[in-house]
Amino acid sequence: MQPADTAARRLVETLLVNGIDHVFCVPGESYLAVLDALYDVRDRIELVICRHEAGAANMAEAYGKLTGRPGVCMVTRGPGATHASIGVHTAHQDSTPMILFVGQVGLADRGRGAFQEVDYREVFGGLAKWATELESADRTVEVVERAFATALQGRMGPVVIALPENILHQPGGPSSKQAVTPARAGVDPAFLTALEARLEAAERPMLILGGQGWTDAAAKSLADWAERLGLPIALSFRRKDLIDNRHPCYAGDLGLGPNPKLVQRVRDSDLLIAIGARLGENPTQSYSLLDRTTTGERLVHVHPGPEELGRVWPTALSCAADVSLAAEAIAAISPGRAWSDGREAHADYTAFIQPVAVTGAVNMSEVMGLLRARLPDDAIVTNGAGNFAAWLHRFFPHHARRTQLAPTSGAMGYGVPAAVAAKIVEPSRTVVNIAGDGDFMMTSQELATAVQYDAAVVFVVVDNGTYGTIRMHQERDYPARVSGTDLKNPDFVAYAEAFGVAGIRVDRTEDFAAALDQALDAGRPALIHLITSAEDIAPGRTISQLRAG
Repeated sequence: MQPADTAARRLVETLLVNGIDHVFCVPGESYLAVLDALYDVRDRIELVICRHEAGAANMAEAYGKLTGRPGVCMVTRGPGATHASIGVHTAHQDSTPMILFVGQVGLADRGRGAFQEVDYREVFGGLAKWATELESADRTVEVVERAFATALQGRMGPVVIALPENILHQPGGPSSKQAVTPARAGVDPAFLTALEARLEAAERPMLILGGQGWTDAAAKSLADWAERLGLPIALSFRRKDLIDNRHPCYAGDLGLGPNPKLVQRVRDSDLLIAIGARLGENPTQSYSLLDRTTTGERLVHVHPGPEELGRVWPTALSCAADVSLAAEAIAAISPGRAWSDGREAHADYTAFIQPVAVTGAVNMSEVMGLLRARLPDDAIVTNGAGNFAAWLHRFFPHHARRTQLAPTSGAMGYGVPAAVAAKIVEPSRTVVNIAGDGDFMMTSQELATAVQYDAAVVFVVVDNGTYGTIRMHQERDYPARVSGTDLKNPDFVAYAEAFGVAGIRVDRTEDFAAALDQALDAGRPALIHLITSAEDIAPGRTISQLRAG
């Protein structure tokens, strides 16, 4: 038993004060004192033991997306930290609040090349908003509170704190007295006046929404405002749950393989109002969707991080503000006119998500429709990265907020641990993970975590025997010269059952609905092994067509 005032205990107390109820970890001897402190609060913080640090970090990132509070991950030094770096990278790219605590060698041994020693400021300096090391035990609360403030303020993101082993046993200084309340920047009234004038003069305005920090009330206010004015609403890459996709002005998402009519609508718009979206590579179609020669005349950009404004695109108007405060303020604008483009854009979206023909026995566009019909509106759907996700993002509409957990970083292996975390944190909600075969195998060991915590996730493994995204590019650029993309997969049903997960194989579209019902009713984690054809490499595109040019 440790004294009550050690740095380790002050750290855990600060987590409690700030509302943290789950910590995701792979244990390590370098932070045993923190694990011991967590034992005493096990009725208030659930310690989720993961099977790989990448899984733990991805779970913490998913927690941050789902709750709006920083997801907390704890790993040991050296290999533990570098394994966890993938989750930090995703949190950075996705603007997700997260805190990674890493065990570290004792202060007296730094610089000696001690066992598993790493300079965490150097390694994580470009991946995190702030990377630091706890060098004084009596500043423990100060450092951890600063981590919460940094993770939550401005453009949200990850913080990394290294914990020298000897520091954790020393007196931890003053205790934490209150939760960190992040500062939120409001909107300059002059910006709203200028925006109203531009709206009144615009013939083809539209909204592009993205990023983190949206409240339900703000998202609804802006959606209602857009409906009253008839403004099309596009959502940024993997932000499809910001508004109900049944909204009469919803135009679709600007991700990979977007609706060509939506792309053209953005090109033709004379006023783009982007709120929260960074307008990075994927939503701008490799920076080709916008034209720097005209963007400065038609782009209005609102983002909580001032460093994002003018980073790539010149603007007609810009505003550094909290997205929800900005949305509420913008929704109060009355430009004195309306447009018809919103409903036209939604009709284009509705046509785009109709099923398409495929060559194989499983039609993923129809499978996604069956999935949507069976799941409740608030079901959480997760994915990692791969061509399988193109079917999900195009053909599965989201009907409620906080129902999409997907990495804008394009990280394979994200969806499995994200789904496990979601089910642990929100046990009453249905959680489904859609994973490609390559994507699934990168973190499939977290099936053990799902079983250990009775997290009844449904995993759908889309098995086409290839790294599909790379194969698609390969067939386009080097037709019929397949190299490095073929996969030899296990029997995923047998694999699942070895963990205690119910396993079901599906070879035809018409068998999926019954398999899904069986999986949802299993009362435990379940896996559907869905056999698809590599020929159907992407929606509306086959390998044969790619080879033919």
